[in-house]
Amino acid sequence: MNSCTTRRSSTPRIAAALTASASALLLTACGAIESVAGSDSSATPEKTNDITVGLLLPDRDTARFEKFDHPLIEKHVASLTAGKGKVVYANAGASADKQSEQMQQMIDGEADVILVDAVDAKAIAPAVRKAKDAGIPVIAYDRLAEGPISGYVSHDNELVGEVQGRALVDALGDDAEKSRTVMLNGSPADPNTARFKAGALGELKDRVDIAKTYDTREWLPQVAEANMKKAIAALGADRIAAVYAANDGIAGAAIGALKAAGVIKMPPVTGQDADLAAVRRIVAGDQYMTVYKPFLQEATDAAELAVAKVRGSELRFDALSQDSVDSPTDKDIPARLVPVVALTKDNIEETVVRDGVYTAEEICAGAYADACAAIGLK
Repeated sequence: MNSCTTRRSSTPRIAAALTASASALLLTACGAIESVAGSDSSATPEKTNDITVGLLLPDRDTARFEKFDHPLIEKHVASLTAGKGKVVYANAGASADKQSEQMQQMIDGEADVILVDAVDAKAIAPAVRKAKDAGIPVIAYDRLAEGPISGYVSHDNELVGEVQGRALVDALGDDAEKSRTVMLNGSPADPNTARFKAGALGELKDRVDIAKTYDTREWLPQVAEANMKKAIAALGADRIAAVYAANDGIAGAAIGALKAAGVIKMPPVTGQDADLAAVRRIVAGDQYMTVYKPFLQEATDAAELAVAKVRGSELRFDALSQDSVDSPTDKDIPARLVPVVALTKDNIEETVVRDGVYTAEEICAGAYADACAAIGLK
């Protein structure tokens, strides 16, 4: 598996992630960004507002990419460039080959900068090299691409896994050590997968009984469902005490397989991305938690870095990328790492509702109304 190393100042990581208010984090970060943006007076608007940002996202199965990341980046690029900057967008549909072709098209189209969320971190490296040779900086978004990238915007991905693992241990309580747990990891081609897994194992190893472990090719829910069915056949549906699911698509597939096997009361199942379907499953009691990664902040930071890079505003770029990561091909890559929050039924209102990701009406529509009422979400 690919991996990255992160260096940053540290505080008690799990406690902060489990208790922090997402809204407070966003307000603090956005205030810092505005302060930095206001300090840059060297740009020439006539020259630097008319820019083209290429945006390459990896798949359509992860709901946040189409619903949040793309429109948020597009909106913020426009706001930073007086409406003159544009975003050229392409989604690879989980195909690494297609994404490489899409990047080549953006190189040929002379984009000023490219944001890429890689389907396969290693496979995209030659295209990243071509972009650099053409004088086009590439910033890795959400997943750390290999090759000579100019920056990286994501989350502390090992912390994501730690939050998921700690949530499972807490949910299992005194029975944790003898609880059979199934691990459904993400795609081996995604470098984040190794970090999620490492963080989770740091919390789960020797604290639960990890009975079965599977990787999920290309993060496909159908692959996760097939793997969960294998685990059920091997262990028995009623003998699975917990499921580590790396993201919400995998969580939904695992829960579907358990229900098909006759399980009525779900064991604790983790997730990531705070998809609307996952938040509803949490309300209903089918999914225990998800990791909420504030989309607004990540997308805003990515747009800020991209525009600063095109404008040659190194002061702003450096202020936004005070963290540093290593990829298998490059060292000391400037990075912006966004905080994460563990979302459970107890803090839905304080996280995704307060931040405007979803309204309570959206979450509680139809069959979820009674479950929302039971937890006081309205």
